[in-house]
Amino acid sequence: MKKLIIASRKSALAMWQSEFIKSEIEKEHKLEVEIKSMKTKGDVILDSPLSKIGGKGLFTKELEVSMLNGESHLAVHSLKDVPMEFPDGLILGAVSKREDERDALVSEKFASIKDLPNGARVGTTSLRRQMQIKMLRPDIKILPLRGNVNTRIKKLKDGEFDAIILAVAGIRRIGLDKEVKHIYKFSKDEMIPAMGQGVLGIECPNSSEILSLISFINDKKAFMEITIERAFVGALEGGCQVPIGVNAEVIDDNIKINAVVGLPDGSKFIKKSIIIDKDEFKTAGKNLADEFIKEGAKELLKEAEKMANNS
Repeated sequence: MKKLIIASRKSALAMWQSEFIKSEIEKEHKLEVEIKSMKTKGDVILDSPLSKIGGKGLFTKELEVSMLNGESHLAVHSLKDVPMEFPDGLILGAVSKREDERDALVSEKFASIKDLPNGARVGTTSLRRQMQIKMLRPDIKILPLRGNVNTRIKKLKDGEFDAIILAVAGIRRIGLDKEVKHIYKFSKDEMIPAMGQGVLGIECPNSSEILSLISFINDKKAFMEITIERAFVGALEGGCQVPIGVNAEVIDDNIKINAVVGLPDGSKFIKKSIIIDKDEFKTAGKNLADEFIKEGAKELLKEAEKMANNS
C-alpha cells in the first residue's frame, strides 16, 4: 500500500483523533497517511435529539460508505459513539489505550455538582448522563445540547446553561481545560461512563493488509474492558441512545465492573458493582446483563425509550 486514507468528521475532536492515529501509523510504518474530512448527517441535523433521528450511527454512516466504496481505508471513532453492529464488510480493527473515561461537569460559575443552585440548567443530549444527574440531583433541569464541543462551550459561555457535561477524554484531547473556569470530574460511583468511553476505536474493511498495519495500536487492557462493556450493552439490546452506563476496569488480576440501567428522569434504576477474575472477561458482560434482565432491565429500557420519545 502506497498511501493510507483515513475518513474523518470535520469536528475538532474527530480531527484530533484522526491526526493522532495518522501520526502513530506514520511513525510505525513510514507510510504516507492522508485524512479525508467530511460532514456526516449527525453534524448537519442539530435541532433534534439523536434518539429521535436515528442515534449515533448518524455520525459514522458517510465514513462507512467511503470505506466500502474504496475511497478510504479506515475511520477513527470515540468508541462510545460506535453502534453495536457494523455494516457487512467492516469491522472494529483495533482499540487504543484508554484515556480517562470519566464524565465532567463543565461550568463558568460552579465548581461542582453540589454547588449548582436549585433548578440549575444543565446541558446534555445523553440519556445516560441525564439519568445519573437526576439520580444525584432531582431538582436539576436538563436541557438538550447538540453541536460540536466548541459550539457547546460557546453556548455555556453565552449563559444558555449553568453547566454542561462532556467526556474528560475529549476535554483533554483538544485542550478545553484552558478555556473554562471549572471542570468537575465525576467519580465512577457518581456517574458510570458509557461503554467504550475514553477509547479510540478504528473501524476498517475486513482486510488482512489493513488489519496488519493497525495491529500495533491494539491495547490488551482496553480490549478486555470494552469486550465486557459492549457485550453487556449488546445483551440488553440497548444501542447507543438508551440510559445505560457500564464501565470495566482491569485492576491487577481482577476486573471491577460498574453498571446502571434506568429511566431518563432517574426515578427507577438498577445499579450494580462487581469484581471478577480477569480470565472471565469474555463472558462477564453477558453474565452481568443476564442478572440485570432477571431484575427487569429490558422492561425498564422499553419504558425509558417511550419516555425519551415522548419528551
